[in-house]
Amino acid sequence: MDSPEPKYDEMHAESGRVRDHYAAYSEWLIRQADDALRQKRAEADSLFHRVGITFAVYGEQEGSERLIPFDIVPRILAVDEWRTLAAGLRQRVRALNAFISDIYHGQDILRAGVLAPEQIFCNPQYRPEMQGIDLPGGIYAHIAGIDVVRAGRGEFYVLEDNLRVPSGVSYMLENRKMMMRLFPELFSLHRVAPVEHYPDLLLENLSSVAPAGGADPVVVVLTPGAHNSAYFEHAFLAQQMGVELVEGQDLFVRDGFVYMRTTRGPQRVDVVYRRIDDDFLDPLVFRPDSVLGVPGLMSAYRAGRVTIANAIGTGIADDKSIYPYVPDMVRFYLGEEPLLANVPTRVLRRPDDLAYALAHLDELVVKEVHGAGGYGMLIGPTASMAEREDFRLRILASPEKYIAQPTLALSTCPTYVEQGVAPRHIDLRPFVLSGREVRIVPGGLTRVALRAGSLVVNSSQGGGTKDTWVLEA
Repeated sequence: MDSPEPKYDEMHAESGRVRDHYAAYSEWLIRQADDALRQKRAEADSLFHRVGITFAVYGEQEGSERLIPFDIVPRILAVDEWRTLAAGLRQRVRALNAFISDIYHGQDILRAGVLAPEQIFCNPQYRPEMQGIDLPGGIYAHIAGIDVVRAGRGEFYVLEDNLRVPSGVSYMLENRKMMMRLFPELFSLHRVAPVEHYPDLLLENLSSVAPAGGADPVVVVLTPGAHNSAYFEHAFLAQQMGVELVEGQDLFVRDGFVYMRTTRGPQRVDVVYRRIDDDFLDPLVFRPDSVLGVPGLMSAYRAGRVTIANAIGTGIADDKSIYPYVPDMVRFYLGEEPLLANVPTRVLRRPDDLAYALAHLDELVVKEVHGAGGYGMLIGPTASMAEREDFRLRILASPEKYIAQPTLALSTCPTYVEQGVAPRHIDLRPFVLSGREVRIVPGGLTRVALRAGSLVVNSSQGGGTKDTWVLEA
């Protein structure tokens, strides 16, 4: 069942006219034979398999891996659209960093009554161990993945802020490389803004927040290991940045500093780009049974002798129960009106919002505040009566664990599927880097719901990805 509201078509205006920034691509696409496109898609699948661009699926057989489907039809943004979106993303991430810093220092936003204290201190993402720790530049979310969607009139909404260990940038980079290999002629027809410099920007960004005193900071990527669902990305980014990929056992703390074991002896580490959740980083402070982290890491961090990116405790700002307050953060910390809107959200810990949601479950998307990957959510219009009733009972048992939003008519983009080129719903995850300055490579990762009418774009639930083009003026 498709979403009931009018959808914004990325390529075509309501009149059916091709939008100006898609004109050259549309003319090219019309000239392509279906057999040729099918062959290109098969070639892409083969190449991705050969390179090993897969992800592990939790809950399935041990070692089960899937290829994330790659769509050969790009998603195209005009440069003026991108400028508007990028300005809003920079503003939002500045406000989020200010909020996290405030929560772990003066807590002005709580004293002002913008948020209730229990929303922070009873939240499992709040880390009291971070209270009072000063970080270089006051930056907590060095890498942010902000999920953005378009609704019926083409307006952008932020759907979610990913600030802990946001993933997907490797697919953005590999998708571009694949498109340039399969369709080099398209990059002669279009002035597509580059993204391949992202690893260089990332390394510059991480180096810029190293503890003071290091002339040539040593950066490492800390992975939980080859069984992690995003291990390909961990290895890919380390290789692209030219830094070491390490596991917890490769690092140790001595005399208050973090060192890496090498064949030439211990080497001091200045910045740890961690791809491990907070709970597993230091068994002396968090989970004592963790074998993934580094004993003593927190003590070196607290002393300012190592930078961890993203910072411990950033999860307090990407929790779905905090998301409704981000526009208020923009006003509170920056004194500005938000350039990007949130999706209207009902917080079910509030009695009025709870009553409304229970009366309109068939119209709403209900999400667990700690859910991720498209799990723990109800899409009311497509759910069965039994599924809605089951969710109703879950909400009544713990209303504070849920938020509810209208079922947005996500924009659609032409997508090459078995039946040929057809519209499918999409979202966008741009990656925002915060260091000495806030930087964004043009575009991001476009995710696409490959099933007709589906609004779930997550790769773990059958979604695919597209290359995202920002056309330069």
